[in-house]
Amino acid sequence: MIMQDTLSFHLRRLALGAGVALLALSLAGCAGQEGRKELTTGSIPKHSKPVASMNATELAAAAESIGQAYERNPKDREAGLNYANLLRMTGRNEQALAVMQQVAINHPTDRDVLGAYGKAQAAAGQLEQALQTISRAQTPDRPDWKLKSAEGAILDQLGRSTEARRRYREALDLQPNEPSVLSNLGMSYLLTKDLRTAETYLKSAAGQPGADSSVRQNLALAVGLQGRFQEAEAIARQELTPEQAEANVAYLRSMLTQQGAWKQLAKADDGNTN
Repeated sequence: MIMQDTLSFHLRRLALGAGVALLALSLAGCAGQEGRKELTTGSIPKHSKPVASMNATELAAAAESIGQAYERNPKDREAGLNYANLLRMTGRNEQALAVMQQVAINHPTDRDVLGAYGKAQAAAGQLEQALQTISRAQTPDRPDWKLKSAEGAILDQLGRSTEARRRYREALDLQPNEPSVLSNLGMSYLLTKDLRTAETYLKSAAGQPGADSSVRQNLALAVGLQGRFQEAEAIARQELTPEQAEANVAYLRSMLTQQGAWKQLAKADDGNTN
């Protein structure tokens, strides 16, 4: 029992490192892509480089710049959303939540705002509150697949995998073959140590048009956890530097050899069915 708990902790550390939704999952050292895609451009200085290519120092500088725009006009929806997103991307989750609380007060019926508020709550550990917020953002007559997927991600963090997978499938009904949702579904199975099913969904996600780096890094994680380290490193090298890819695989090797974790993981995987 202790061994299984230890293994689950390490899996969650690998798979839920950012705290917020599985949309942003990746191996250590790879920044979440979902938050980068969510950023709008209205409040970002035109001379700055694309957010997707910024390193940690540049992200911090961008957060400071957009933070000044937000301070000048806290009711500016775009500035608030961008600022909160950048704060989350730089690990300042409590501050991001405070910003989103103010944005939500000023835009109480805006679905994008409520969705971002829910993600900020999840990042700050307020998972039940996040579910309630995202539920408020969703409307039965015009369901939003992104909100369905975000809800599934939070349910996964709460350990409610059956409900989470139902949400992902509902999202896929609305947005067939969406790579971020397929990736989330794969990571849901990874969290319950059904590695073969996880890999199936993650391979499908990685093969879709528009699949980003985080999807491929999730696939590398699922492959590496099955002991196929060279294959995992080859996948990781597509976006990471050789040093980062090597470091990720080295961490996987270390984690799986500690306290017999590899044997426990293999046993759990053999007991799962697709």
